[in-house]
This record gives sequence, C-alpha cells and structure tokens, in this order.
Amino acid sequence: MWNTKRGTCLRSREELWGLFILLLYTSPLSCSSNFSHLIYKIKEGLPKGTLIGAISADLNLDLSSDPPRLFNLELKTAGQQYVSLNNTTGELFTSAVEIDREALCAESHEGQGCAIFLDVLILPQQYFQLVKIKIIIEDVNDNRPHFPVNEITMFVPENAPVNARFAVEQSAVDPDIGIHGVQTYWLVNDYGVFTLDVEENEGGELTPFLIIIEYLDRETQAKYVTEIIAEDGGSPPLLGTATLTIIITDVNDNCPKFTESQVNVTLYGNATKGMQLARLQAYDPDEGANALITYTFSERVSQESRNLFHLDTITGVLKLAGKIDNNTGKLYKLTVLANGPTCIPEVATVTVHVIRQLSGPPAVIPRYIASEKDGVVSLSESEPPFSPIAFFTIKNTEPQQKIECLLEGTGPFRLVPYERFRNEYLLETTEVLDYEQQQDYEMVVVVRNAHGLVVNTVVKVHVLDVNDNAPVFMQSFIDVTVEENNPPNTFLAQLQASDADSESRGEVYYLLGADAPTIFDLDRSTGVLTVSTSLDREEKETYRFMVRAVDRGTPRKESIATVVVTVRDRNDNSPRFINKDFTFFVPENFPGFGEIGVLTVTDADAGENGWVALSILNGSDIFVIDTGRGALRAKTSLDREQQGTYYVWIEAIDGGEPALSCITMVTVLLLDVNDNPPTVLFPQSNQSYMLVLPNTLPGTSITEVYAVDRDTGMNAVIAYSIIKRTDGEPGSFDIDPYTGNITLRKALNNRGLYSLWVKVRDHGQPELYSTVLVNLFVNETVSNETLVQSLLPRVVDIDHGEDPPVKEGREGDRVPNPCRELQVVLLALTTTCLGLFLTVVSLVTFICCKKRKPKKKRLDIEIPLKLNHEMVDKNPMEISNI
Repeated sequence: MWNTKRGTCLRSREELWGLFILLLYTSPLSCSSNFSHLIYKIKEGLPKGTLIGAISADLNLDLSSDPPRLFNLELKTAGQQYVSLNNTTGELFTSAVEIDREALCAESHEGQGCAIFLDVLILPQQYFQLVKIKIIIEDVNDNRPHFPVNEITMFVPENAPVNARFAVEQSAVDPDIGIHGVQTYWLVNDYGVFTLDVEENEGGELTPFLIIIEYLDRETQAKYVTEIIAEDGGSPPLLGTATLTIIITDVNDNCPKFTESQVNVTLYGNATKGMQLARLQAYDPDEGANALITYTFSERVSQESRNLFHLDTITGVLKLAGKIDNNTGKLYKLTVLANGPTCIPEVATVTVHVIRQLSGPPAVIPRYIASEKDGVVSLSESEPPFSPIAFFTIKNTEPQQKIECLLEGTGPFRLVPYERFRNEYLLETTEVLDYEQQQDYEMVVVVRNAHGLVVNTVVKVHVLDVNDNAPVFMQSFIDVTVEENNPPNTFLAQLQASDADSESRGEVYYLLGADAPTIFDLDRSTGVLTVSTSLDREEKETYRFMVRAVDRGTPRKESIATVVVTVRDRNDNSPRFINKDFTFFVPENFPGFGEIGVLTVTDADAGENGWVALSILNGSDIFVIDTGRGALRAKTSLDREQQGTYYVWIEAIDGGEPALSCITMVTVLLLDVNDNPPTVLFPQSNQSYMLVLPNTLPGTSITEVYAVDRDTGMNAVIAYSIIKRTDGEPGSFDIDPYTGNITLRKALNNRGLYSLWVKVRDHGQPELYSTVLVNLFVNETVSNETLVQSLLPRVVDIDHGEDPPVKEGREGDRVPNPCRELQVVLLALTTTCLGLFLTVVSLVTFICCKKRKPKKKRLDIEIPLKLNHEMVDKNPMEISNI
C-alpha cells in the first residue's frame, strides 16, 4: 500500500514537473523564471495562525502588479497539513494541526534535526517561480524524562568496597533533544551510604552509576528503598521519577553460634526407644546457603554413644536410638558440633543422666518442656501465664487402678490432668513469674495408688532473670557546686544507680550524655564525676548536661539523670576601670558638688566579690567621689588662676576576702573663664608722670603701658587704646594696640602736661578691662616739682565726656578735685623725698624678685622684666629721646 501511494505521488510529481517544463518552453517570459530557496525556523507546538514567514516580502516581490501574483502549495506534500498559505500575500501560517517535533521526526537522529519541506508555485505564467521552502522545527522542553520501568531493582553484595560503582541499566529517556534532554540524576534519600555519578558514552547517552560511600552490612540492613530522579536541562527543569530498590546480597561473614553450649538431660532406665531427649539450636545471621547449619557428633564421641543416641544433622534433635539398661545408672557426655560453610565448628556439650527405675510403687516419669539441668527447671520470668513446664507420666500401674496425683508446695503453679491421655499430668504456671520477687520454688509431685503406695517427685523451678528493669538513679537531679579555680581532676560527685536485675543484666555502667562538655569525665564503673580542667566562673557559671546509667543486659536498658554543676565565685578578679586613666575638662568656677565626670569600674566576680567601693587617695579635702555612680565632684568652686590642673588618684576596692583593688589617675583640667580683667603693671599710678623733651622727634617711643591678664587663651589677649586725651595739642601721641607702646605722632610746640586715658581690655567673653592715666610733662627740665604737682589735679579734672573706670584693686586712685589743690601741693612737698625713696626701693626689689623667683606652672602669661622707661612717681626724671 505504501508503494502504491508512493508511486502515485511520484507520478503526480512527474506530471507536475512536465507541466513546469511545458510552461517554461511555452511562456514568453520563461527566460526570466528562476528558482528560490527560503529557510524558516519555528518552535514546535505553536498555535494555529502563527506567522511562519512572508514569501513575497522575503523575495522582494511586488504585490501591486497586474495581474496579481498568486501563491500555491504543491499538492500532497508531507508538510502541507501543518501549514496554511495565503494565496494572495504569500504568508505562511501554522495550521490547526499542532506540530509535534518528536512525532514528526521520530525516526531522525538528534544530529539530523527536524524540518518540513514545501514547494510553492508563484503564478500566473508570466511570474512563474518555484520556491523551495525549508521550515526547521526547533525543540521545546515539552516532555518529561521517564524511566522504562516504575521500579528499578539493583543487587549489591554486602562486601562491596567503598567507591564501588554499579550501573543503573534502566536509565531515563527524554524525547526532547539537546539541553532539553536528560542532564543529570540524583537520589531523594542516599541514606548516607550511596551517591550517584553520571557517565556519558561516545553516543552522548548518560548512564547513572550507583557508588558505595560507606561499608554495607546485610545483617544490619538488607534493603534500601529510595527514589531516583532524572532531570532535564529545561527552564524550569522537568523531572522523571522511579523507585530504586537496592537489595544487599549476603556473603558468608558469620558463623553458627549455639544458643546453649551446655545441655543437661535426665533419662530413666525404662525410657522407650525413639524418645526425644533434647533439641540443639545454633543460629547464623547469614541467609540462604551461607546460613546452612549441620549438626554432627565430635570424633571424641564413642561408638557406644553413637549407637545409643541419634543426632539429626539438619534439625539438631537428639533422640534415644537404643534401649537403656534399667538396672544401672550411667552418665553420658556427648560433644555436638554445629558446622557452617567455611567456618570453624561451634561446640556444645550434652550431658545425659540415666536414672535407674525401680518397680513396685507407681513410676513417675517426668518429661520436661522447659529447660532442665540436674533436676532444676529453668523458666524465664518473661514467660506468659500457663506456660507448660513438664509432663508427668504415671506408669507401673494396673489398668483399672485409681491413681491420685497432686502438687504440694507454694507458688504460681498447678498440676492438671492432660485431657487426651490417661495417667498424664501437665505442670504449668498460673501467672507471670517475677525474678525480682522470688527466684526459686520447690514443689513435690505426690502420686498415690490404691494400695497406699506413695511416690514423691521433687520439682525445683529456678526463675531466670531477663533484662526487664532499667537502672534507676538514686537522684534524677544532681546539683553539684564547685569553687572556681579548682585544681584539675577535681572530684564533683559520685553517681549511684541500681538495677533490680541479676548478673550482667544488673551491672550498671555510667556514661556522659551527648550534651556533656568534654571537660567532664565520668568513670564508667564507679560513677565518679570529675572535671579535668580548672573552671572559671567568669567564663561560664552553670553547666547542665545529662548522664546515663546503662545495664549490660540484652536488649540494654538505661535511664538518665540531669547534672547541674554550679561554679561558685572566688575573688580572683580585681576591679578594673574602663580606662587606664581619666581626663576631665571642666570650666573654672564650676559650682561646688557639681558632677565633674563619672568613673566606670567593673569587677567580673559576683556577689560581694564584685561589689566595688571607690575612694580618693589624695585631694580628699578638695574632691569627693560617689561610690554608687562613680561620679567625681569638687567640694568648692575651683579657680584656674590658683591651680589649673589637679591629679587625683582613685582607688577601687572590691568586697571580697581578701579584698582586691586597683588604682587609676584622674586628671582634672580647669578650662579658663574670663573672670579677671587686665592688671596694669606700668605705670604704677595715675599720678605718675614722665618728662618729655620738646625737641623729641615724631615717631620716637616715649613710654609704654604694660599690663597682664591672669586668664589664658583669648581671655588673656590684651588690646590697648586711648579713650581720652587732655593734652594741649590733640593727636600728639599714638598707642600701639598690641604692645601698648606710646609714640610721638607729631612735633610738640606747647609746654605743659599731656594726659592720656588708656583703656586696657581683653578679648574674652564677656570683655573685661581696666584704665590707666598716662601723664607726660613736656619741658626741658623739671625745675619746679610743685608746679607739676599742682598741674596734675587740674589736668585730671578736665571734663572728658565720661568718667574712666577705676581698675580693680586700686582703691583711692580717683581723679583729684581742683578745690583741693592747696592740700595736694602741701602733701606733695612733704612726701616727695619719701616717695622717691620708696619708688627706687620698689623697682629694685621687683626686678630682683623676678630674676630669682622660678616661674610657676599655673601662670600662662609671663610678666616682662625689662621696661622701656623708668617710672617716675612724684619725682620725675629726664628721658633721653635721642
């Protein structure tokens, strides 16, 4: 059928090409016909009506021609069902049939790509053109990876080495190509035992490999179930999932072990052949052929014993194979071997006691169901109620003889007739046994026949302990206190726990919990808790952790207790100031008991050891400190001009025993306040005067006003200015505002007294100042002191607009009244000699003292010792101005 269709298609194409050739030869424009090839790319799955390409635009065809061009698809092409063509415009669109790249190109390889090929005819005849169109179908990530099976099973031997690799043969497939195909694999849960690696072969196929990263043990876990995820490279990626079951196959790495290595059997002389004596059991945790166990007699077992006893090699059942001589008692020891593949045989010993059976009275034959040794039945306390202990068969009785059988003794036991057989009695428990309450019971099975003959059979039951009790701490909360700075390996406490079980099940050993710091040690046997290092309360005050008491039973039981170790403080830390020393800046005249600064002190200790008291070691008459806040205060207002810097030593003492302390130095620096006006040192008096020669040249330095200020900084920067003149020639003298130097401004024409009011101010805020009167007597000589003295008051009394302020500390320096001229002249005449003498003495003394006296630290401005001119007080001296 395919061949028929193909043949039809070929014939149609041949006919169409024949039509093309005919058109080429018959058309007058055949020479202009040509062949075009267009390639378009689209993604699979596009909706209907999506534009693929415009043929007319891509071939630069004129659609406005007359007659108009028509575009036709070649009929019966494979790709026609996926596209539609606008016959007028030549635009290609996707059709209603969605393009599925995977279905369209299912047989193509990834490298070949996927494409649709179309032939478009451009008509009518004069425009004829054949356009070959190739539409490349690009892949989108529309398929998820999927595994060929939902469940993948892998078999890994338990002795597989670490890093062993096992290929996951059922790898995932993804119909998409390139990055949209499978890119990686991963496990949902690797159990910390496995990991996955991916390898790529020459064909580009990815195969996941399971890698072993930890040792396996089938006896611990025989199967791992997880999920394997295949992920492609799309955005977002698509996932495929399958269940991965990893089965760990067994290897023979275990050997058989007997559950009991010593078995005791009691046998009476009238025992019947084929009677089961014991069942030996050995266990091998391997499986299959690796766990196969065979039981055999040791070569040391004599041939007589082999003839008398039969051992089943498969089940381990030991039976009586021959007849026992009832007249003699004998002891047989049988050595049984449990053999496993490639293993050393395990050994167990079976001791058979043959007891002579007497005739006459009823014979009681016990057959023990529970384990029995030397006439003592061992029964575990874990056995449920009504557990059978033994059968008692009564023999040596007449068929119709009535037999009475009863049990004497105390305990949770009963003897009941076995309902199926006559003269058979079953001894069983009536409730659960408790080893911790009673371990041994002794009972007597009494059999009495009709003739009064009595047979007593003693039955001893020993209760076997099981590990049904967990250790119990005497205290579930253990509070331990230890002083810090303890020596290493200091004893803290001895833990005590008891276990009501017996033997190893009741043996208790002690372990630290997982949360216990490594500095603590716990002796496993004695329970002695020690600390291996010295503790520091300041580093950590409380340690809280768990301790465990574990017994040696199977399965092991344990209990826990909480240990709290409290580190008691010692006074091992001195107080510490936050700074090595402190410096506080405060303005002078700071009010008394104002807070100068706060000293912060800490002590890492606790309680009284961390309580700190502060005290002043020096300067307590000036300063006081607040112990609570550490605030330093001055008792009175401080004056920088008296002392600008204070060094105070503060001691911090804690409340420990013995007390620890530390000392710091506090530097208190007083900041200057403008509270001192300038002090004029020269001239020394408002009534001092100096002789100035009339021929003194302009620009000559006449004298100076010298003043100092006890403040500092800008508060001590002095400016000089003349605020009032009483000279006969205004503007004759100038003063330097910075140095106070008075110079002659212009030539002097008039004789007489010139008086200058000089203002001396500082640059502080607020501004403070003083004034001084500078008197200059212009004349060739002082021929009449009385005249000069008489002129001084009159000149001072001249109205100069405002009364100059009086300097501080110069009481009595006031402007004289002219009405008192006569009194002043008389006073001047009488005191001239004395004044001159005092002036000379004062100047000499002042100069000597300034040269010898060392400079004090608290003065920020030194007073110059050299003056430009000598001061004349009431006895003027000539001044040379040349």
